[in-house]
Amino acid sequence: MKRRDFLKQSTLASSMFFVPQFLKAFELGTNTTFSNKKVVIIQLKGGNDGLNTVVPFENDIYHNARKTIALQKSEIIKIADGVGLHPSLAPLRNLYDKGFVSIINNVGYPNPNLSHFRSTDIWQTASASNEYLQNGWIGRFLDHTKAESYNAIEVDESLSLMLKGKHQNGLAITNPKMFYSSLREPFFNKIVNNYQDPHLNEHNLGYLYATMIEAKSSSKYIFEKTKTKSQTATTYPKNILGKQMKTIADFVKSGLETQVYYAGLSGFDTHANQQNQQSNLLKIYAETMEAFVNDLEKNNVFDDVLILTFSEFGRRVHQNQSFGTDHGAANNVFVIGKHLKKNGLYNNLPNLAQLDKTGNIQYEIDFREIYATILDKWLQVDDRAILNKSFSKLQFV
Repeated sequence: MKRRDFLKQSTLASSMFFVPQFLKAFELGTNTTFSNKKVVIIQLKGGNDGLNTVVPFENDIYHNARKTIALQKSEIIKIADGVGLHPSLAPLRNLYDKGFVSIINNVGYPNPNLSHFRSTDIWQTASASNEYLQNGWIGRFLDHTKAESYNAIEVDESLSLMLKGKHQNGLAITNPKMFYSSLREPFFNKIVNNYQDPHLNEHNLGYLYATMIEAKSSSKYIFEKTKTKSQTATTYPKNILGKQMKTIADFVKSGLETQVYYAGLSGFDTHANQQNQQSNLLKIYAETMEAFVNDLEKNNVFDDVLILTFSEFGRRVHQNQSFGTDHGAANNVFVIGKHLKKNGLYNNLPNLAQLDKTGNIQYEIDFREIYATILDKWLQVDDRAILNKSFSKLQFV
């Protein structure tokens, strides 16, 4: 393997690799008791238009604000009086009818930021809009539980801020076999064998070697757990999200101790010609979710999995002149699980007659209330210690 390919596949070229605090994880020890519960987090990247996802199809304000792109009653999938799903979400409707979906509306935070990058950071770190944190809420979960790095996995080639902690980071993995093989390369082993070289440690490189050793240990564990598990014949959509979710399903079925998985689908920044673009993306999302849930159900592991889908913000209520929508604020969040306490519509759709001063939907539920609920009620850890503040708990799980 070429050195360039090695770096790409091992994720040691990712931001996970260059964090000095990683060394401290070795001083903290590990938590030997783990819950069986797992959370799968999916980001619809770019700002999905929630108003055309969960549709108030009988609302005159909605239709007047979106003369061209509003969905009509004949198009939508009705789920309640005056409420329907985008037609591309038909596979999700199948899960909805089984009681597996809770739709939480009007989710956001005070003083919303309309930048993709900043709002994504806010959602990933669970910060206030005027607060800048260097570690993510899942990274702090790893720190708090003194977990191994494989306890949180992002199925990607680089690690997002969400999975970076102060003392411990998660792993970015696309292929467990390739990940394991790359860390057994002579190039890698030669570096690791120099761990005790005093000349190198004089240059503060000790943390780098510690990180590499941790990555090698994790790669072996993941590879050994996944290589023996027979896979089902479940067919996933042939796209990036489908591949990511199949990998996550294989991880879950193999019995990994991993508690958090993270994946994403890009392309939701629909400033122009929104209809076809969003329709195609929501179809990918819905078909993949149905395949993923069916796969887990067939293998009797869905009971312990909770799926959270969010987007960094919604879109404006009024369409723009390019037949699209511009950056908005509050949005809907999907929670998928087998034993939801409250399924269906968790709360009311937005009040389109009472927008904020910029013409955006006002938030009703702070997104950190959702995180606090998952941490406290599902993962059963101290949510306040991880979120740095106490938030109200919701009743969806």
